Amino acid sequence: MDAFAGLAAQGRGVLVTVAAVEGSGPREPGAWMLVLPQGVAGTIGGGRLEFDAIALAREVLGGSRPAPLRHRYALGPSLGQCCGGVVHLDFEPVGAADVPALRRRLERPLAPVALFGGGHVGSAIARLFEGLPLQLSWIDSRDGIFPAQLPANVQCEHSDPVQRAVPLLAPGSLVLIMSFSHAEDLDILAACLQRHRQRADLPFIGLIGSKTKWATFRHRLEHRGFGAAELDAVHCPIGIAGIAGKQPAVIAVAAVAQLLQAASAPA
Repeated sequence: MDAFAGLAAQGRGVLVTVAAVEGSGPREPGAWMLVLPQGVAGTIGGGRLEFDAIALAREVLGGSRPAPLRHRYALGPSLGQCCGGVVHLDFEPVGAADVPALRRRLERPLAPVALFGGGHVGSAIARLFEGLPLQLSWIDSRDGIFPAQLPANVQCEHSDPVQRAVPLLAPGSLVLIMSFSHAEDLDILAACLQRHRQRADLPFIGLIGSKTKWATFRHRLEHRGFGAAELDAVHCPIGIAGIAGKQPAVIAVAAVAQLLQAASAPA
């Protein structure tokens, strides 16, 4: 359910927000869910904590509990959870008129990702973006390559030649390169390295392929004038360590996990 569309349609709800966490908790401060007359959107971590919070929110929604209010939940045996921490939740009545302000307050910026290549692995990666705190620009030089149904945080772009899209990427983009052609891959990678040399704003550049492919690319890029420090920053093969499968879906999971690590790394 789209939380804000649901609130706009139903007219009222209760916003439940994680105000503070002491020790271990299922979600971080700022996490939220919206309890509506019909349905719930978002999550504060699931389990008994969320079950009890929904029940309290419905009491607020029905007018039997005063609001706004803050409630303390100890995540121990009495709640049937063993996290061991304490979570403080805020309960706030909201209405349809609050939707614009809530969007500004609650929608967090998504880390930009650029994916070059609409093949099997690229398609598997794009499908994984549903619900992730990432915004994907999916780029290919071929027409008709993208599927019709995609997550809302995936935008498709045709670029021919494909490396022409590199200067237009959002600052801070995490880049994955996996086109249908090694020649295209090399041109995209060279364009990314050139941009990073000029602007230092592509914190992650990943290239699909083997160690042998990377050795060949590295040699060719050295001849194009790129230095060892620049080339050492390229991730090839892509994906977190320890996952050996070569099926597109397996590579996709390993690559997306690596993107999430990169997006969470200190600037």
